[in-house]
Amino acid sequence: MTMSFLQLGWRTLWRDARAGELRLLWVAVTLAVAALTSVAFFANRLEAGLERDARQLLGGDVVIASQDGQLQSFVQRAQQEGLRHVTTLVFPSMGRATDERGGNARLIALKAVEDGYPLRGSLRVAGGQSQPDAATNTIPAAGQAWVDATLLAALELQVGDDLLLGDARLRISQLLTAEPDRGAGFMSFAPRVMINAQDLEATGLVQPASRITWRLAVAGENAPAVARYEAWAKEQVGEHGRGGRRVESLESGSPEMRRTLERGEKFLSLVALLAALLSAVAVALAARAFAQRHLDTAAMLRVLGQPQRSIALAYVFEFAVVGLLSSLLGVALGWGVHHGFVWLLSGLVAEGLPAANWWPVGFGVGMGLTLLFAFGLPPVLQLAQVPPLRVLRRDVGALKPMSAGVLVIGVLGFAALLMAVSRDATLGGIAVGGFTVATLLFAGLAWLAVQLLRRLVKENTAPRWLILATRQLAARPGYAVIQVSSLAVGLLALVLLVLLRTDLVSSWRQATPPDAANRFVINIMPDQSEAFQSNLRAAGVSQYDWYPMIRGRLIEVNGQTVSPDSYADDRAQRMVEREFNLSHAEQMPEKNTIVAGQWLPGEADGASVEEGIAKTLNLKLGDTLVFDIGGARHSARLTSLRKVDWGSMRANFFIIFPVANLPDVPSTYMAAYRAPRQAGFDNALLRQFPNVTNVDMDSTIAQVQRVLNQVIRAVEFLFAFTLAAGLVVLFAAVTATREERAREYALMRAMGAQSRLLRQVQRAELAGVGLLAGFLASVVAMLVGWALARWVFEFTWTAAWWVPAAGALAGALLALMAGWWGLREVLQRPVMHSLRAAAE
Repeated sequence: MTMSFLQLGWRTLWRDARAGELRLLWVAVTLAVAALTSVAFFANRLEAGLERDARQLLGGDVVIASQDGQLQSFVQRAQQEGLRHVTTLVFPSMGRATDERGGNARLIALKAVEDGYPLRGSLRVAGGQSQPDAATNTIPAAGQAWVDATLLAALELQVGDDLLLGDARLRISQLLTAEPDRGAGFMSFAPRVMINAQDLEATGLVQPASRITWRLAVAGENAPAVARYEAWAKEQVGEHGRGGRRVESLESGSPEMRRTLERGEKFLSLVALLAALLSAVAVALAARAFAQRHLDTAAMLRVLGQPQRSIALAYVFEFAVVGLLSSLLGVALGWGVHHGFVWLLSGLVAEGLPAANWWPVGFGVGMGLTLLFAFGLPPVLQLAQVPPLRVLRRDVGALKPMSAGVLVIGVLGFAALLMAVSRDATLGGIAVGGFTVATLLFAGLAWLAVQLLRRLVKENTAPRWLILATRQLAARPGYAVIQVSSLAVGLLALVLLVLLRTDLVSSWRQATPPDAANRFVINIMPDQSEAFQSNLRAAGVSQYDWYPMIRGRLIEVNGQTVSPDSYADDRAQRMVEREFNLSHAEQMPEKNTIVAGQWLPGEADGASVEEGIAKTLNLKLGDTLVFDIGGARHSARLTSLRKVDWGSMRANFFIIFPVANLPDVPSTYMAAYRAPRQAGFDNALLRQFPNVTNVDMDSTIAQVQRVLNQVIRAVEFLFAFTLAAGLVVLFAAVTATREERAREYALMRAMGAQSRLLRQVQRAELAGVGLLAGFLASVVAMLVGWALARWVFEFTWTAAWWVPAAGALAGALLALMAGWWGLREVLQRPVMHSLRAAAE
């Protein structure tokens, strides 16, 4: 009497679970799902929180920024739609203490606001540096100013003192601790001074040449009206955006911070991908071992009349239940782990993130089932094809290579899911493609190594244990190839993780080092050049960037006049209607790399252009560019394209002429340096050179470093999951041939081999396999790490020469440890027990 596949599936599931047959499968799937869903939960909640807080970060539902202040039509349309609106002005200026308080001066970001500001979010102020802050729904009263605490320290002032702004004298009444629409533009690095719009005229700071940004914020409770207004505003900006108008978005932020956060997200995705790839190998090995142990059971079921279809469906049902339960367990574990990310990154995300939706749950369950079906089911499905004759003859019905169709479909589906979760085609391609190519490479080299070992070991001179170990490997080259390849893949991920944790993270830190330049001084006159540099050297500043700054407008390309009408792209239109900061230097600046063309020092008519702006303005090598510099035409030929690391905190320029001097071109100078730690250095510098503008980047560098440290801690947190998955792979790879080893050792012991000799054979075999796998894995890990650093994380990295040797030794040690743990009972098993099991 036959059973239905459901009955058979439940019975085999219960029996295998009690016998521990499914332990490796449970662990591998759970770890993979936990690693992936922890990142998915965090990313899902973070995106929802950003969407929720978008209006507060912008200061309104819709924000239009303008460089000319011509926003009357936008105000009228807002009034017609019944929407609230408020206008603010932001521009750089100099704030100065009174002579009685020392007369110190400092570059500030001045912001003039009117009643109703902000429309979304709230300001937070404090009455003094040691007092707690609180939210407020007011703005500075006429005659008063709210300032950042850093300005008080720079000017040696206190709350209640007067601050000189142009022709006006305002009293500092509050410390400004938070403003919702601060943003992360260049001027946000300077201390904020907020005043009432009524006091702006008295300062006399608004002049025709002033670089002012007007921001019109619009908000309303009528969602359709807001949507209509936003669509209309975007249409207007697209058609009439000649005055530098734009509709602002959350993407207008600091390039340094965006780069750091993007790299952090990619690091987290990479670690999660490695965990999933490792788990796939572990599942494949564990499933094949599972199928090998169930061959006799399947043959007996065939003898008892169980149909092949019923047997196949029973195992599909068993694996579906295992996949579902282990996936749900992984989702629960990932949900708990993601709270660790929220805690570790508490300084980056707002408190009270919205609850995650169901997408990470569905993704985790789908990934777990795909993982199990793609890599675990193909060998198990062969159990339904085991002939009944195996009950009498153990040499028939052995497992064949994977079911090709099922395996290909499953692997492609799994690879597609991994590419999707990586959120980066390059990252996913290098990780998935690199591991696929590495697996094939490992298999080929392992087969060659086995053949070479067979020829090199001379049986008449080599030790007995080495001869037996070589025979063990050569007798079953297929098992040896699988074992070396699996072990190498596991070690590849582990070595890559170690490099990620040490060298790659160290290179990431060095991309924005703590000792990066924290002062950018501009508007240094040519006749002040020697005195300014002497002042820096006298203060102990020996290393600094020093470049001329030239203001020029692009007016022609290849003889064709350039205007905003020449481009459809809004960014290109804004760029050609304003002046560029140009420079010249005979040697290419550091943190710049040539991606096309050639940098020729001293080339009189050459020009090197940053690749991003070249793409925006459709510029190509060989183009002739004409700039209007101080009313004079300056022509140059585009000879090279540069990739610029904008996060390096160095002096960078869009366009550089590769010559040491441009004698007839008006210019000023800029300096970038690490300020000495002596008190009053900045103020003394400004007193000696009152015309220069000194931008303090301390707070920005500190913020970037803080974000960097927090993201690295999150990477290390997830590192534990991937490390566990790697150890599972090692254990599965080493123990995959346990039963075969037990039978072979039993035969040798029956023929008189001593336990000491068999231990030597086992250690030699494991050490050899681990040594080869570790060496191959380390070499490939160096290549994959270099590719990731070069094309994904975008920084320079070179691994140490000793990595392959260390990887080989570590592989041998780990293989020996895993073998001791997983195979120690093989040598202790009674000989008769093993021989009877082999004969049954």
